[in-house]
Amino acid sequence: MISQKMQEAINAQINEELFSSYLYLSMSAFFEDMSLTGFANWMRIQAQEEQFHAMKFFDYLSERGGRVELLAIEKPEKNWPDIVTVFEETYKHEQHITAKINELVSIAADEKDYASGNFLQWYVGEQVEEEAAASEILEQIKFLGENKHGILMLDREFKSRTFQPPVEA
Repeated sequence: MISQKMQEAINAQINEELFSSYLYLSMSAFFEDMSLTGFANWMRIQAQEEQFHAMKFFDYLSERGGRVELLAIEKPEKNWPDIVTVFEETYKHEQHITAKINELVSIAADEKDYASGNFLQWYVGEQVEEEAAASEILEQIKFLGENKHGILMLDREFKSRTFQPPVEA
């Protein structure tokens, strides 16, 4: 049985992951409006990944005898001044999620909840990847500056991204 404190923290994290999905869908719509369908696809895939993360927490909490409580999802931003700002926000948001995962790891340690601590290690590694991907794209976009040809090349590259659920989730 999972502790009340860990149950509440995981429910809060489910909300964080669902908000992340909502935020990335909003970013996808922003890019669709700009006719940058590759960038829109990249964000749509991000949204699917975040939904996957939420459901992984959902299932874990149920497996441990906890009660899933779905909280209200905050309305995400829908407009940004430019592409750089979108990816600055993406990177900042991934750092926020990393901090939230780290808080969960700390709670698991405090509660001596070794099963949750083990479960959360997947997310620790996942967040390293998420932050690295957002940072890399942000740096590429900054490097390109106003080079519209470069942006279009990235857009074409991002069209090929597909959602692949992790094999060992």
